[in-house]
Amino acid sequence: MHLLRRPFLLASLLAAVLGPLPALAQSDYPNRAVKILTGFPPGQATDTLGRIIANKLQEALKQPFFVDNKPGAAGIIATQAAMAAPPDGYTLLLTSSGPLAVNPGLYTKLPYDPVKDFVPVGGIAIVPEVLVVNMDVPVKDAKGLIALAKAEPGKLNYASGGVGVTNHLVTEMFRSTTGIDINHVPYKGGPPALTDLIGGRVQMMFETTVATLPFVKQGKMRALAVSSPERIAAAPDLPTIAELGYPGFSGVPWIVIMAPAHTPAPIVARLNAEMNKALNSKDVRESFAAQGVEPMVKTPEQLGVFIKSEIAKWTKAVKDSGAKAE
Repeated sequence: MHLLRRPFLLASLLAAVLGPLPALAQSDYPNRAVKILTGFPPGQATDTLGRIIANKLQEALKQPFFVDNKPGAAGIIATQAAMAAPPDGYTLLLTSSGPLAVNPGLYTKLPYDPVKDFVPVGGIAIVPEVLVVNMDVPVKDAKGLIALAKAEPGKLNYASGGVGVTNHLVTEMFRSTTGIDINHVPYKGGPPALTDLIGGRVQMMFETTVATLPFVKQGKMRALAVSSPERIAAAPDLPTIAELGYPGFSGVPWIVIMAPAHTPAPIVARLNAEMNKALNSKDVRESFAAQGVEPMVKTPEQLGVFIKSEIAKWTKAVKDSGAKAE
């Protein structure tokens, strides 16, 4: 009997010793550097705003939080890399509505499931887009642009960051809603598209407040309207598309941080608490307001519900636009 009991006693002893280790590791989180993968290049809104929050996490949690840019393939490269990482809180994904909500409707064989393969950590920002035109386009407001496009169908070219990306879909929503005929010129990202807009090779585009407002202030492009349901504090004179006589128009990207599925809940909760604290801080709110964006303060549960609703919304936008993955 004594011999039979020894394996059970040994197993119990091992369980007592080893059992607390995962919980101990979670309570000690983070005890080393945290990598934040993003599928966007430096200078793009997701990268710019994400770095502000990464710096805040680094200050609060006393460990490096560094952003690792892996742009390309509509965010799929970085998203796959994050999905394959150990779910231990040391690899996170800085991403946006494009990879999480647009891609599911755009790609028939997407190599990840944004709901099943990830857990929401926290929101960062709601980022309205601005309708901008080259300075040589002979209009002063959005109504004038719509009238010009209707008077000269097929003459105006609009830029986007690529087929199926958010600003392409927002512009298609605008085209469909207003009944204008304009031509799509896709680029590999927002920066080269803006360069060609300034140079006059394309005449118009929707792009984030973060990317456009500095150029507008420099007089390099003209802003006509915003894609959000309400006007923005950074440019209060710009009307919404809805105000122009198209009620209900809204096309607003967003930026979040996700973690691989099965990342421990205590780690997610700690990151979320620190992110929300950062978003509510005076300096971050002032920085975001100056860039025309709104802090996105949500719990992981609220963010999960939001993402599911946005997948449905943008899947419909993809279908209505007829966009297909390149």
